[in-house]
Amino acid sequence: MSNIKYTESHEWFSAEGDVVTVGITDFAQSQLGDVVFVELPEVNAELSAGEEVAVIESVKAAGDISLPFDATVLEVNGALEEDPELVNRDPMGEGWFMRIRLADPAALDKLLSADDYAAQAG
Repeated sequence: MSNIKYTESHEWFSAEGDVVTVGITDFAQSQLGDVVFVELPEVNAELSAGEEVAVIESVKAAGDISLPFDATVLEVNGALEEDPELVNRDPMGEGWFMRIRLADPAALDKLLSADDYAAQAG
């Protein structure tokens, strides 16, 4: 799992070549509680750094996902439309949100390593 990077806002990014899978961490889903709805961007959408790209609603709260870099959406996890609770059951696996292509792959280098994330997440 060394190819996984994290943000302080609890998103994870797993790179395979120039394709990056995006999701939220186990910590984030545990803070949200039971996820009841996930709104994802359109395939081929051009996303800008800092822009809200997805919405997560749970029984406790609503939150949004923004990316720390520019990217293009290649694929979204359609299974979340029918079964948003996948985010709770397997946030680092089947509960992924989208696959993107980064405008600048080096942008991942600025994110947190697993150890750095664990230290800041407490």
